[in-house]
Amino acid sequence: MKKAIYSLLAIYFMTEITNAQVTLNANGEGNTYEDINAVLAPNYDVVEVPDCAHSGFGRHIDEIFDEELNTYVFRFIAHTAYDNDRCKKFDRQRIEIKSYGKSPENTKGSEGETVEYKWKFKLPSNFKVSKNFTHLHQIKSVGSEYSSRPIISLTARKGTPDRLELRYAPTYEQSTIKSVELDLLKGHWVEVTEVIHYSNKGSYSIEIKKISNDSKIFEYSNDYMDMWQDGSDFSRPKWGIYRSLKRKEDLKDEMVLFNSFSIDEIADITIEELSIKAHKKLLKVDNKKAVVNFKNLKAKDYDSVKLFDNNGEEIVIKKRLKKYKLDISELNTGLYYIAFLKSKRVVKVLKYNL
Repeated sequence: MKKAIYSLLAIYFMTEITNAQVTLNANGEGNTYEDINAVLAPNYDVVEVPDCAHSGFGRHIDEIFDEELNTYVFRFIAHTAYDNDRCKKFDRQRIEIKSYGKSPENTKGSEGETVEYKWKFKLPSNFKVSKNFTHLHQIKSVGSEYSSRPIISLTARKGTPDRLELRYAPTYEQSTIKSVELDLLKGHWVEVTEVIHYSNKGSYSIEIKKISNDSKIFEYSNDYMDMWQDGSDFSRPKWGIYRSLKRKEDLKDEMVLFNSFSIDEIADITIEELSIKAHKKLLKVDNKKAVVNFKNLKAKDYDSVKLFDNNGEEIVIKKRLKKYKLDISELNTGLYYIAFLKSKRVVKVLKYNL
């Protein structure tokens, strides 16, 4: 018997805002450290800078007005000759912000949670990087024996050509899982969207887009990835400049711009959400040998597909999903939901009877 093929013709998107979202934006000159701490750790300090080693310069993070974005942004400043790692070491230097143990719970990732991190940054056109490491972003675990290794790092590295590397370390072993030429980022404001499901059976995705024309510079996605270092209490983000000073001849004083930091916990998909977002038209399927074809949907509008039964239980579809077709044969009779997701958020739901 031939398989029946059903097509989805339209998609409507819904914006989802949760109470768990934390945002940090520059708001004008002065009080920069205080503004950062007020968001990422009220009454505590999450700003890691070498001010005490280079006190004559003053603060190494400030706020300036950016003509391109037409708003104030954060400026992270690193001096090769004077700055070190928070006045402790001089083989590296660190100008970073973070969340940590005393930060609000919704700035920390717990096992089983899905968290979206977003931010904007701009590297100078003549940005120079170390052959060892120049970290711009990290996800670090706290409490694990492996916590000395960030589970995720975005690292700029000198090479032929210079590149931005996505580094991954679920244990002590660290590897580069993807890279891109650094020249594609230099001199441009870019926006990063990173989504992590914190679990040994977790997932990870990242996308970097040029703000001026919305073009995609870098992307990576893995729905079956160990994203929890065993023994961790929580995971936390860091942003800034953290670079090796072992080859100072490769470096120069730098100013990297950041803004629009966002940490957003994404709630689990519930049967209530599926019901609310389901297309009004119920697709009826008359036999158990059927394929749902959604090739008419724009691939850029979603990045994953999930199948749920009438109780909201997810059905594994790894072997059923092939490109734009979902094999729904040999399932039990009942009501089902096909959810289309973008960055782990449900944007469209089709329901059907089998």
